[in-house]
Amino acid sequence: MDTPSETEVLLFGALGEAVVKFWSNLPQSVQQHLFEQAVTCRGERVRQPLALYLHDKHSRTADAIKAHAMPEPDSLGG
Repeated sequence: MDTPSETEVLLFGALGEAVVKFWSNLPQSVQQHLFEQAVTCRGERVRQPLALYLHDKHSRTADAIKAHAMPEPDSLGG
């Protein structure tokens, strides 16, 4: 792979920021394709950190994690 130019690095960063910003609005199939392409481009070493990062930024996933963290009334004996 050729080393990207300074301009390409800037453009890749801008596009990446835009994708992360709208990640929650993308269909799951598009999310999966983008994720797998990122892993293909950067290698398996990015799979886990990227997945964790996206789960933190993905509002549906983050909301689900927060909801599971809150005790339900039945779990408090009520």
